[in-house]
Amino acid sequence: MARIIIIEDEISIRNVLKNILIDENKNYIIDEASNGEEGVEKIFSTIYDLALCDIKMPKLDGLEVLKKSKNLDYNLPFIMISGHGDLDTAVECIKNGAYDYIGKPPDLNRLLTTIRNGLNNKNLNQENKILKKKVSQKYQMIGESKELKKIEKIIDKVASTNSRVLITGENGTGKELVAHAIHEKSNRSRIPMVEVNCAAIPSELIESELFGHEKGSFTSANKQKKGKFEIANGGTIFLDEIGDMSLSAQAKVLRALQESKITRVGGEKEIEVNVRVLAATNKNLEEEIRNDKFREDLYHRLSVIKIHVPALRERKEDIPILIEYFSTQICEEQGIKNKHIEKEAINLLIEKDWSGNIRQLRNIIERLIILSGKIITADDIKQYV
Repeated sequence: MARIIIIEDEISIRNVLKNILIDENKNYIIDEASNGEEGVEKIFSTIYDLALCDIKMPKLDGLEVLKKSKNLDYNLPFIMISGHGDLDTAVECIKNGAYDYIGKPPDLNRLLTTIRNGLNNKNLNQENKILKKKVSQKYQMIGESKELKKIEKIIDKVASTNSRVLITGENGTGKELVAHAIHEKSNRSRIPMVEVNCAAIPSELIESELFGHEKGSFTSANKQKKGKFEIANGGTIFLDEIGDMSLSAQAKVLRALQESKITRVGGEKEIEVNVRVLAATNKNLEEEIRNDKFREDLYHRLSVIKIHVPALRERKEDIPILIEYFSTQICEEQGIKNKHIEKEAINLLIEKDWSGNIRQLRNIIERLIILSGKIITADDIKQYV
């Protein structure tokens, strides 16, 4: 049940607020603090779901309490209450992270609505944190090899910058994981990364997909559409398989990188965009440049930072760790008990060439878990792999 703290120096107002909360829900756990210092002490020693806080108080005013609450290791919505406030005070409170501001005497309906919404907001924030954790686990890079550790160090260095990154490597090596790791550790992570698979979009539609189009700009353009660059504004766009992009689309991407502006297909208006670009390819772009299939100027714009993801056969020491990780993950997804994989079976898997890299390894582990018995043996490897 929700635990709420009332930080208020006037006992009569504390009692009124306490009675309002009890009438609203008898199961609320309510604590009180008679000044700002006591309030700070309590919010740092007990986890609360909501704080009702006066502004004008002895020892420490409400605004200082609010500022100190930023150092809490949990999210605490603050509803600031004051009889001396004005618009500037309200704005200052909101700027410093208050959930809402209410004047004295508080309107009962507004107060109760704000309390309910504040508690709901706390629950939503908790759910968002859980979801974000699940997403970060989904894109977790697994392994202990020196090649992987080198990539992780580069990611840590470049994530906080706005520098463009070109990620290279064979199909299935985990280039997408690198892009997600950079985005999740960046200052732009509050906005979901926008992903574009350049190889999966027909060449005649790629420009519309990236930059949007105006109504009537081509036969099937029945309404105006925003492109991926506009959608990613303020965040990150990931151009996967950029080596498959047409030269005309490359020219427009180059302009977007040079000028931070795009123009929708069939439109004339320039639209400013603030987007960090991450790109990936399984092709040798320098060779593509020599064959006039990729623009050299775009290559240099994209490759400020280059990260090469090695093939699985180049980091075989990670295979046992990946096998264990995928085995646990797949058993959980399938709703079955974890299956033990014999050491001899693991050794046989290590010796494989893995032309399809990590993607191929995961598929094979899933096949073995579904088709084998309680223990995955060397015979299972010979039969099913």
